Amino acid sequence: MTIEEIRVNKMHNVVRGIIMGITDLIPGISGGTIAMILGIYHELIASINGIFSKDWRRHLLFLAPLVLGVGFALVIFSRLIEWLIVSHSQLLFFFFSGLILGIIPFLLRTANFKKTFKFRHYGVLVLAASLVASTIYIRGDNMVSIFTNLTFGSYLFLFFSGWIASSAMILPGISGSLVFLLLGVYPTVINAISSFNISVILILGLGITIGLIITSKLIQFLFSQFSTLTYAVMIGLVLGSIIVIFPGLPITITSAILCIAMFLVGSIVATLLGRLEHKTNLELPKVGRYPLQEKRQQCDSTTG
Repeated sequence: MTIEEIRVNKMHNVVRGIIMGITDLIPGISGGTIAMILGIYHELIASINGIFSKDWRRHLLFLAPLVLGVGFALVIFSRLIEWLIVSHSQLLFFFFSGLILGIIPFLLRTANFKKTFKFRHYGVLVLAASLVASTIYIRGDNMVSIFTNLTFGSYLFLFFSGWIASSAMILPGISGSLVFLLLGVYPTVINAISSFNISVILILGLGITIGLIITSKLIQFLFSQFSTLTYAVMIGLVLGSIIVIFPGLPITITSAILCIAMFLVGSIVATLLGRLEHKTNLELPKVGRYPLQEKRQQCDSTTG
C-alpha cells in the first residue's frame, strides 16, 4: 500500500468514524450495525483485539482515525441530534429503518445462508430478533434529570454504565445510547458531551474502553468457532432493532410520503455504501474462508 493510499484510507476511516459517532448518539441505532453497513465490522473487532499485540501499530493506524471521527461527531453533532430527535424524529427513524434493512441482504450473502443455515440457525435468528424487539417495552421515554451533584457512587455508576453500553455498542442491533437511556444516564451523557464535562467524559470513556476490549475478544472467538451461528444471531439483532426504532405510522398523507421517501433514501444509501465499501478488503469474512469456519460448517452439515 502506497503512502497516498494510506492517507486516503485514514480519511475514509475518519468519515466512517463520524458516521458511527452520529448514530451512537441516537437511542435505538447501533454503532455495530453501522460498522457492518460500512464494511468495517470484522476489521474493527480484529483491531481492538490486536491493539495489545506485536502488530499494534498497524491496528492503531486503523483505529486512531476512526476514534478521531467518532469523537468529532460526538462533540459537534450532539446538539443537532438532540434537535432532530425532538423535532423530526419520525423522518429520522424512517431513514435509519431503511438504512438498517438495507444491510440485511449483504449479511445473508456473507453468511452464505442458503448453504449454511439449518433450522436451528433460523430459530436462533428469530430468538435474537425477539429479544432486541422486546426492549421496546422497557425503553420508555422517561428522560430522567441530569446528574448534577456527582458523588463517588455516581461516578462508579457512570463507569459501569459506560462498560455495559460499550458492550452493546459493538453488537449489531443493540444501541449503546438505548442502554444509557434504560440506565437513566442518557441525559447526563449527552449533557456532558455537549458541555464538555471532562470528569464525566473520562469516567465514561474508561468504562467504554474496557467494555469494548472484553466484548470484542468474545465476538472474535464466536466468529472463529461458531461462525454460522454467530451470523444468525447478528442478523437477528439487526432485524430486531428495526422494531425498536420504528417511530409509528404517519398520520397525514404528506408525512406518509415523506416517511416513505426517507425510508427509500436510507435503503439506497445502505446499498450504495455496501457496493462502495465492499469493493475494498475491508469486509466481513465469508463463511468458510478460514479453516476453523470450514471445520465448523462440516460439523454443522453432518449433525444437521
